Amino acid sequence: MSHRQPVRVTEIDSYSTIIDARTPAEFELDHIPGAINCPVLSNEERVTIGTIYKQVSPFEAKRLGAAMVAANLSKHLYETFSDKPANWKPLVYCWRGGLRSGSMVTWLRLVGWDAQQLAGGYKAFRRQVVDDIESIVPQMQMRVLCGATGSAKTRVLHALKQLGEQVIDLEGLARHKGSLLGSLPGVAQPSQKHFETLLAGELKALDLSRPVYLEGESPKIGRVALPLVLVQCMRQSTVVEIQASASARLSYLLRDYAYLGDDVEKLCERLSFLKEIQGNATVTRWQEWAQARALPSLFDELMHLHYDPLYERSQSKHFVQWDQRSSWEVDDLSDAAIERLAQSIASA
Repeated sequence: MSHRQPVRVTEIDSYSTIIDARTPAEFELDHIPGAINCPVLSNEERVTIGTIYKQVSPFEAKRLGAAMVAANLSKHLYETFSDKPANWKPLVYCWRGGLRSGSMVTWLRLVGWDAQQLAGGYKAFRRQVVDDIESIVPQMQMRVLCGATGSAKTRVLHALKQLGEQVIDLEGLARHKGSLLGSLPGVAQPSQKHFETLLAGELKALDLSRPVYLEGESPKIGRVALPLVLVQCMRQSTVVEIQASASARLSYLLRDYAYLGDDVEKLCERLSFLKEIQGNATVTRWQEWAQARALPSLFDELMHLHYDPLYERSQSKHFVQWDQRSSWEVDDLSDAAIERLAQSIASA
């Protein structure tokens, strides 16, 4: 068995099993990609120990905490780790690389496994994520896809990826389509930290000598904020605009947002947020269309009265190279047409 010494964040990739010893709540908020959650304290136990630490004494908290940790470790040894071979070499981390991961490593090593502890724990990993984003983003050769709502920008990105181009799908990482109506049914957005973890993972895989395509986004996608450095660099970058006809966009939107007709109440609630901009009469009409499932009429007016004016006002103001953009006019956004468009953009 090798000498026990804390492992640095840069060495994580050499471990096949990464164990997050924190609570399920901490794990859900963010975790190292690929890690499995084997908590030494449950959510409730951690709260209990914290309360005893403050209200009774640190000694009493440690005594009871040790008993809880031992019980949870016993369960993991009986169940989660029961099939691990003698040469298993897991990497364990907790919040700061302290007692929770340390206690698990101690027991795993007593069994005979070559368990290692991550130096600095999750906090060290988090610092690395922030540093990776700050250092890699300014080196990217960005090609920013722009186009009015319904221009199939995300689908074009996916088609570019199929062609072997480098793509970062920010809306995919944020699990949100970016617009007022963009939340996906039954799909929760990741936490801010987990979004950044996912983004850093994509950035580290890039070949920085080649272009990277991504969609021109607002500073926020739903409730997830883009890192400031990404917004700044995006706005300085080369712009590729998709100029799709209104009829093609309406047809695409009706396919892409068809599920909105399944939850009329939610759709009406979202539309109500536009009353301040569009006025009560307009929004009431839209809500009536929503209730009647008259989505063609609704999306047609949303495009012309809301999304298009916003798009026209914002693009030239936000993108430094807007006047030098390359534009692609299309009047068809079927799957085959999107593939042809992606090929044209990639070969330009």
